[in-house]
Amino acid sequence: MPSARLGIAIVLAAAAVALGSCGFSTDDSDGGPSEPSTEGITLYSGRIAAAIGGAVDDYEAESDTDVQVRFATTGDLAATLVEEDSNSPADVFFAQEPGAIGAVEDAGLLAKLPPDILDLVPARYRDPDGRWVGVTGRARVIAYGPEVERSELPPSPLDLTDPKWKGRVGWSPTTDSLQQYVTALRLRYGDDAARDWLEGMVANDAQDYPDNVTIRDAIATGEIDVGLLNHYYVAQAVSAGGPDYPVKVYFPPKGLGSLLLLTSVGVLESSERKDEAFDFVRSLLSAEGQEFFTSTSKEYPIAKGAKPDPTLTVPLAKIPAPGGELEDINETQATIELMQEAGAL
Repeated sequence: MPSARLGIAIVLAAAAVALGSCGFSTDDSDGGPSEPSTEGITLYSGRIAAAIGGAVDDYEAESDTDVQVRFATTGDLAATLVEEDSNSPADVFFAQEPGAIGAVEDAGLLAKLPPDILDLVPARYRDPDGRWVGVTGRARVIAYGPEVERSELPPSPLDLTDPKWKGRVGWSPTTDSLQQYVTALRLRYGDDAARDWLEGMVANDAQDYPDNVTIRDAIATGEIDVGLLNHYYVAQAVSAGGPDYPVKVYFPPKGLGSLLLLTSVGVLESSERKDEAFDFVRSLLSAEGQEFFTSTSKEYPIAKGAKPDPTLTVPLAKIPAPGGELEDINETQATIELMQEAGAL
């Protein structure tokens, strides 16, 4: 299976930009640096338009500030920011996963956020140095179908190498979320443990899928019994199809099995519109901003006091968040090489 290598060791699945009827201006070109917005702010977004469009529209309407958005994969945008350095037209960077914004911070490109913004987010979900904050969370889960009893499920994804699961498990090694999980395994348990798990999954005939949606759908049709994916793919299907949807989720308590991956936002140190950029971050963390993400994507809201969608029955506080040794989760290049060596890519 081919693998993707992007600058500064961030590997992301390709993001489809479905612009629809969003009112904000966009730039999804692959060319050189974007021109800065002359009347508002420029947002580099690793999240697709469908995932942030409503939040951007609401901010524009409330603030009378235009937002020019450049869409690309989070990894490509992080690499672009590092290349542009202090000459970047970007004012705000909205990252799909924590590794990319960590890499941009490591390059010294993010401004320190005001205390009132930092106070909106619990300490475990923001940068210890105060240069980025989490906006929403995506938990890794084991999804399972009707032929599997919940009591059968192992306490950790690491146990899916057991012969009883041979050929019954779906995963997607090319997706950023699985690669981030493997990176977390490396940082928490070491390269040897991560390699052993990868080799065990390959030997146990784990079924490869291109993305999380196809894993979920394969479980629903009975093609496989369980799969490794992000929680909200099932939550979205339950919201659309009702409580009888055949796929359920299980949050494994061990082996980082329900690791929380944050979408995160930061303001560029080089921005000449920091006040407006900070206001945009505040809008994402406001009650209205968090409600938008909760209702549309079924992701976990991160701001203090925000309520998750009713379909999410496991409280956010019970899901392990990356921190401590996991703060270097941007070490994805070594993960890609390890996955290749193990035959997973």
